[in-house]
Amino acid sequence: MIIPCTKKEIDLTSQGKIVIGVDEVGRGPLAGPVVAAAAWVKPEYFEKDFKLKKFIRDSKTVSEKKRNEIFDFIDKNKDFKIGLGQVEPKTIDRINILNASLLAMRLATEELLPQIKKGKLKNKEVVLVDGNKIIPGLKCFQEAINKGDQKIFSIAIASIYAKVFRDRIMLKYHKKYPNYGFDCHKGYGTKKHLEALLKDGFCEIHRQSFQPVKRLV
Repeated sequence: MIIPCTKKEIDLTSQGKIVIGVDEVGRGPLAGPVVAAAAWVKPEYFEKDFKLKKFIRDSKTVSEKKRNEIFDFIDKNKDFKIGLGQVEPKTIDRINILNASLLAMRLATEELLPQIKKGKLKNKEVVLVDGNKIIPGLKCFQEAINKGDQKIFSIAIASIYAKVFRDRIMLKYHKKYPNYGFDCHKGYGTKKHLEALLKDGFCEIHRQSFQPVKRLV
């Protein structure tokens, strides 16, 4: 099991930098939004040992129960601050999923910045971005880190928070469109989902530029 390291954040914080980790979820599903989170963590937590710390890693390797526990812990703890960005299927279809993911990350970071920085920015912010691309249009120093959710603590926080937030969105959509099984697969192209598409067609939250939805348009 790969546990993210906090060394980079500790080093940057010791230089007076404000460290932000950013990640997105939901690039692959056939339905629903792409969601990004930007996370700031009070520096003492980089070295502090707390109950859930060992579960803060790539959200795909954490159980749903633990992800929800971490989400609720962050929400109730003033030492963690989160910004969220959400891009809907119609925009994904218009600008493509890569650009939509980058847009969601920019929106998340821009929502977070005022929470941690009052007044004008002073070039102390360092945004660590999961993946191999920096975020266009963001006026902060950035570093793209491949597999960042496996390596960087604050990116892993963002990964888990975004995952739970998006899953809860899809649970709400399940109540509106129960025939697709969004509560189980969260919009991914499972056998059950594909069978429902063939039987009932697509709904308003399906990404019409994605196959096999595109074939039904």
